Amino acid sequence: MSREIRLNAFDMNCVGHQSPGLWAHPRDRSWQYKDLDYWTGLARTLEAAKFDGLFLADVLGVYDVFHGNLDAALRHSTQVPVNDPLQLVPAMALVTEHLGFGLTASLSFEHPYTFARRLSTLDHLTKGRAGWNIVTSYLDSGARNIGLTGQAAHDDRYDVADEYLEVCYKLWEGSWEDGAVLRDRDRRIFTDPAKVHPIRHKGRYFDVPGIHLSEPSPQRTPVLYQAGASSRGRRFAGAHAECTFVACPSKAVLTKSVADIRAAVAAAGRNPHDVKIFNLQTVIVDATDAQAQAKWQDYRRYISRDGALALGSGWLGIDFGRYSADEPLRHIETNAVQSSVDAFSSADPSKVWTVGELADWIGIGGLGPLFVGGPGTVADLLQEWQDETDVDGFNLAYAVTPETFEDVAAHLVPELQRRGAYKRDYAPGTLREKLFGRGAQLPETHPGAGYRDLRSAAGPRLSAAE
Repeated sequence: MSREIRLNAFDMNCVGHQSPGLWAHPRDRSWQYKDLDYWTGLARTLEAAKFDGLFLADVLGVYDVFHGNLDAALRHSTQVPVNDPLQLVPAMALVTEHLGFGLTASLSFEHPYTFARRLSTLDHLTKGRAGWNIVTSYLDSGARNIGLTGQAAHDDRYDVADEYLEVCYKLWEGSWEDGAVLRDRDRRIFTDPAKVHPIRHKGRYFDVPGIHLSEPSPQRTPVLYQAGASSRGRRFAGAHAECTFVACPSKAVLTKSVADIRAAVAAAGRNPHDVKIFNLQTVIVDATDAQAQAKWQDYRRYISRDGALALGSGWLGIDFGRYSADEPLRHIETNAVQSSVDAFSSADPSKVWTVGELADWIGIGGLGPLFVGGPGTVADLLQEWQDETDVDGFNLAYAVTPETFEDVAAHLVPELQRRGAYKRDYAPGTLREKLFGRGAQLPETHPGAGYRDLRSAAGPRLSAAE
């Protein structure tokens, strides 16, 4: 019997997300991304279906690689317009009790001192249900719009990320001791100054001398997600991640990716299964195989090839506008999402992908695989992929929203529960407790836990006047 399958919903504060063109489907509501009612309704649907979390993607930049401009991205709503994801979460947390929230935020565009406060605030407001998907960004347009000449080299971005995490750990884990907040009305002391420490960080990329501005949140450090699957990204994940997100198009590629990630975790001195691995997946499910196939054929009529190639060009760093639809997809070294190039180059050595086939593949659900069928068919496939690849679960993208998630709730979840492969209720506690069945905060085996005692290194403590 398969172990429990974990599910996240995969969405973004934009139109269409991973399925460019399907916003035009008459039942799609992604164009309502600006309305809190859409998001609170989705959150209720996901919690009723016992999803572990809502994984919110984000980009700060535009997909302007295709034909060297952003016309296709604008015309087909290829992740533009896009709004800030963080502001959605408190509203969704208010109407749910258990659903977790994985927020994508790039460390390339915000200083760790201010960012750490934003995440602590979110963890407080969600009562410990916040997660951070750590990304270094891959769109040159985003870098240019904050005054840089372009993205730093791929591996250099991870060097910055290592120090960024060090600063965050010091702020979240070490600046405020347990028991620093007294709320003592009789003595008129809210916080004990002797238990709050400046972190005095002076590094290669960041100087952060002061204290964390927020009192400790339920998890202190939010659950750490990481979405880079390159060699350098895996090394970073091995050191820091609690959950990783990959987008592998085949079982063979996923098996290797999972094994590589677990090896990187072990190399960092951690238990390889202390990290939960999620693969991008889209499912079109209905009451029967025939009904699901009919729904898929209906959806396919709305795929935007140019919108899909705008996405693919941005992800892979290749201008597919320079190639004809029947041009073979070749392995090209890029400074964007290198793991995506690797995955399609090696997904099936006997298959030569063409640009047109790539557009059709991306058109519904992005780079991950697509399963179509009734509850039994899709459940069989998910269990087969989990059993054969050692993946822990799936980030489910939508074709049409919220219909895709409502169909999963109505058809797939009950079938997985009947098989004993999916939870019937949430575990108590914070997101970290629900995912791992242990404490609310980072385990002692995580490197972030090593920054909990800054008293010996913090220098003079704050005085009451400070």
